Amino acid sequence: MPAGEDKQLISVHPSDLKFIFELEKQSFCDLKVVNNTENHVAFKVKTTSPKKYFVRPNTSVLQPGDSCLIRVTLQAQREYPPDMQCKDKFLLQSTIVPPNTDVDDFPADTFNKESSKDIRECKLKVQYISPSAQGNSGDEGSSDSNSLTRKCKPGIQFLSLHLLNFLSLSMN
Repeated sequence: MPAGEDKQLISVHPSDLKFIFELEKQSFCDLKVVNNTENHVAFKVKTTSPKKYFVRPNTSVLQPGDSCLIRVTLQAQREYPPDMQCKDKFLLQSTIVPPNTDVDDFPADTFNKESSKDIRECKLKVQYISPSAQGNSGDEGSSDSNSLTRKCKPGIQFLSLHLLNFLSLSMN
């Protein structure tokens, strides 16, 4: 373990975001976030390219030992990136919060590093995969709506299902 790096409050899988990149088509990658503690942990997802990606849920609270799936959607792009390389990054911040904390009740400085809170960070890189290299392996781009909504709060399940329905209708 690198110097100065304590045990993370949450674990994230996979460690990189991989998107099947096709012009004029959306693609998505699901992240599984697991609370490794006996505390309630809030998380927030940030990116260097917020107009390019849609993240749901981008903020939530995990109960002790609980997990949640986050769907990161790459919006349809009009041109290929040079050499199919991507410099976009994501930052997943986490901090311990009191039990029964609601996302809507977060203080403005919850994820501010200048505050006195202990904020842990997990950096994720983005990779683009050409459709020909994808084949039939892996779960990037899969549309298992149950996996997305299984562990998130009921309100998020409702929104996620409606989002999935909207996306599947718009892609047809």
